[in-house]
Amino acid sequence: MKFVYSEKYIVDFGIHVFPTEKYVLIKDRLLNEDIAEEKDFIEPSMPREQDLLVLLDKEYMNDLKNLRWTSRTMFSELPLTREIVDMYMLAAEGTFISSSVALEEKVVYHIGGGFHHAFKDKAEGFCYINDIAYAILRLKKENRIRRAVVIDCDLHQGNGTARIFRDDSDVFTFSIHQQNLYPVKEKSDLDIGLPDFADDELYLEKLDYALSVIENNMPFDLCVYQAGADPYKDDKLGNLMLSKEGLLERDSKVAEFCKKNSVPVSITLGGGYSRELDDLVDIHFNTAKIFYKTFRRKDENSYIKERNSI
Repeated sequence: MKFVYSEKYIVDFGIHVFPTEKYVLIKDRLLNEDIAEEKDFIEPSMPREQDLLVLLDKEYMNDLKNLRWTSRTMFSELPLTREIVDMYMLAAEGTFISSSVALEEKVVYHIGGGFHHAFKDKAEGFCYINDIAYAILRLKKENRIRRAVVIDCDLHQGNGTARIFRDDSDVFTFSIHQQNLYPVKEKSDLDIGLPDFADDELYLEKLDYALSVIENNMPFDLCVYQAGADPYKDDKLGNLMLSKEGLLERDSKVAEFCKKNSVPVSITLGGGYSRELDDLVDIHFNTAKIFYKTFRRKDENSYIKERNSI
């Protein structure tokens, strides 16, 4: 299994709820627990401007290049610095690389990305560039894929992704999220807005339904799985009540779906704001571990044994 990572993802947001240091902690955990070796990590390079323009409007691209505070950048909840903007550009290339390699390797885990609130023409939330949309649009432009599905299991709806692909019948967007929460909702192909305090049982029941709907819309050449850690019960920004075990079962269901249907999957991390950083790293690490074990197993008996060992 391959992993995409850059130490340049660890940037200074100032006093902020988003802990970018999680990225290196996840990498270290993968190495320490023998899920990955150094040779398994791929370092992204900065994308070319002409490639970013497959997604971004020219005016917004110029704002980002020149660090201009305008009506297009003002909805960001982050500072507008060269280091931060470059990180978002680099993460966009990271998701493109993870998606490209997944077409051959079947599963790739991007230790980063998932900035699903950004639009083609503006920033929003903690997101300057929608790396999920960038990866899909660029692969489509290069005729390497025709149809893709986004399975977005972040706490917050992937509103930017939904808007970008609203009129694209070749990209199926699905989001399961807390309904009474940021952002203002856009229309995905399938939205499941959960009530406050939804637990493991309700979440997994709704996810099963969603995966059956997605299966009815097959085939897909690529799945981008937004594996947000923020549905966790101790997250500072939400009121869903999923346990670590529930989140692991969520990941297991998506992994099984992709493996069973032979859909290459590129994993992005999205959000996660738990009160304890160790919990956040646990959740993201468990995602990598279950995909690693699911995609390398040969038969059902080995799956049961490995699933019980996590």
